[in-house]
Amino acid sequence: MDGLVNVESSQHDRRITVTVTPVTPDVPRGLKGVVVTETALGDVRGTEGFYHYRQYSAVDLAQSRTFEDVWHLMLLGTLPDAAGRAAFARRVTPLRRLPGAVRDALPAVARAGALSGPLAGLRSALSLLGAAGGFRPLYDVEPERRLSDALAATAAVPTLLTALYRLGQGLEPVEPRDDLPYAANYLYMLTGEEPDPAHARAVERYLISTVDHGFNASTFTARVIASTGADLAACLTGAVGALSGPLHGGAPSRALDTLDSIGTPDRIDPWIRERVLAGERIMGFGHPVYRTEDPRSRMLKGIARSFGGPLVDLAVRVEARVEAILAELKPGRELHTNVEFYAGVVMELCGLPREMFTPTFACARVVGWCANVLEQAEDSKIIRPAARYVGPVPPQPVPAA
Repeated sequence: MDGLVNVESSQHDRRITVTVTPVTPDVPRGLKGVVVTETALGDVRGTEGFYHYRQYSAVDLAQSRTFEDVWHLMLLGTLPDAAGRAAFARRVTPLRRLPGAVRDALPAVARAGALSGPLAGLRSALSLLGAAGGFRPLYDVEPERRLSDALAATAAVPTLLTALYRLGQGLEPVEPRDDLPYAANYLYMLTGEEPDPAHARAVERYLISTVDHGFNASTFTARVIASTGADLAACLTGAVGALSGPLHGGAPSRALDTLDSIGTPDRIDPWIRERVLAGERIMGFGHPVYRTEDPRSRMLKGIARSFGGPLVDLAVRVEARVEAILAELKPGRELHTNVEFYAGVVMELCGLPREMFTPTFACARVVGWCANVLEQAEDSKIIRPAARYVGPVPPQPVPAA
């Protein structure tokens, strides 16, 4: 029912006046659980602790496939065979190199964002990339051109982020290498040294596990902008802005800060009890969808344990004690580690600087954003929700100046 209908009629007047009073439906705050569209890209099944990319388990893909395979799956729709993987590599590898106008502007972007870091700089850099690449409104171009823009953006983001980081450290950017795959090349551009294969594979598995994850805040932002018909760079710039928030992608380094604050095993219980009793948030724990263990956290925990060491031992003990203390102090409230908790541990062990944790997340998620933008571009309906007004009753008389 769309509204309340009042019908007025008169014995002497056969005209009927119909007044419709709209009724705004009640929806959860933050649109939690509200279905806003259909997608063929994947889903998160929170009560099962399972998520997938298209028809494949995301964790299985992270265990057995390369990042390029998953990139191909999300943007082109299929998992490639060996020949398809090689053809895809030939297509995207040259796109890692930045247009000259963008490369020349990056020092100024890095200086302007010296206090904000590479992720803030990425917003400006993506706008430059879109302008230099001639990205046109999605509404005005054919699907093949949209795909070309998406491939260009996803290939360039690691180059942009590592260049911005190195410039911010007073170092020269490192040009990409054509012979290295996505994850290894990212680490190479970050450090200037060819990475340890175990570290490259660990980072690659993390990247695969974070390509997409349902209609999270940044993905929804990208799709809202895409629904207006804007160009791909505009969609990605908005998504990066959403990702930068500490309640979304900004948590891996904060989760690691938790372990630093605890420091030693004997401090675990008093530290956790104090925070739980104060009602404070424990970074790296809890998720808005999962009601069981986050499968990404489970996988990353296994990677961390394969490296071992004091940091891993502390993380495992903290995880166990948080769950036990919550069961004691807040019975019935389940709180498990999310992807950020062990992601921070793994990235620390692989030598990534903490200010690059969330940018590394962006290197993966840009593929998911682009897949969602391409899907949204096929629908010409603009996303335009409503809000319920709760201010003073209008119209009020306008006071005299």
